[in-house]
Amino acid sequence: MIDNRFAPYGALGLRVALGLMFIAHAYLKLVIFTPAGFAGFLGQVGLPGFLAWPIMLAELLGGLAILTGFYGRYVSILLLPVLLGALMVHAPNGWVFNAPNGGWEYPAFLALAALAHGLIGDGALALKPARLSWNGATATA
Repeated sequence: MIDNRFAPYGALGLRVALGLMFIAHAYLKLVIFTPAGFAGFLGQVGLPGFLAWPIMLAELLGGLAILTGFYGRYVSILLLPVLLGALMVHAPNGWVFNAPNGGWEYPAFLALAALAHGLIGDGALALKPARLSWNGATATA
């Protein structure tokens, strides 16, 4: 059962947590790892280094969109490939994220949280809630 009185605030909490997480990860890559360092890391795991800037920008701009509720549910779905890529990179390291080079439980959790946000909607206080429609029916955010 869904409590319709509080569900919009639960969705808001999920949206804020996801948005802040994406912004924090973009900041980490930009300031701590540096773009060159992140590009080098991508090369070490078999991905093209030129993906560093698109990933960092997707995380930063996507995080801001999710945080503010500017078509956030769409952005969460669009960022799933970034999260699934992180999951694939960390999968060989084991379950726990504090394992050497980070495990896969955190990227898996974030991917599921992003999927849940996409399905649930933007919730309360969204600047531009996204709407999904199928078979003539419309689901509001």
